[in-house]
Amino acid sequence: MKPNDVESIIRAEQELAKAHLTLDIGSIDALLHEDFTNGQPEGKIETKKDLLNSYRTGNRHWNRAEVDELVVKINGELAEVTGLWKAAGTNNGKSFDYQASFVSIWMKVNGTWKNLSYSSSMLSPK
Repeated sequence: MKPNDVESIIRAEQELAKAHLTLDIGSIDALLHEDFTNGQPEGKIETKKDLLNSYRTGNRHWNRAEVDELVVKINGELAEVTGLWKAAGTNNGKSFDYQASFVSIWMKVNGTWKNLSYSSSMLSPK
């Protein structure tokens, strides 16, 4: 495991979270692999296209989008990241404020780490 790969993946996770705050679709698109899938806590599976289209509606806004407690394990061209996602904002006029544990799979493509898969589980409020 190369330290610079771990740092690159952590930076990419942080950039992805930051891009949610401004709905920077270009940055989100660039960080996601073409075959990206997102496993929602309620069981729905979204593709990259589904996710980006939902953001393009303008119905979702974030006041907080953070990743924390990141642990990176690299195996060749794949990396597994576990961590804590903290988010708050509105979606279709309804407020949300939650924390979730997540597993994020990254793939190195032409020297750049791309998010291939993401899945999260909501945590109960403390």
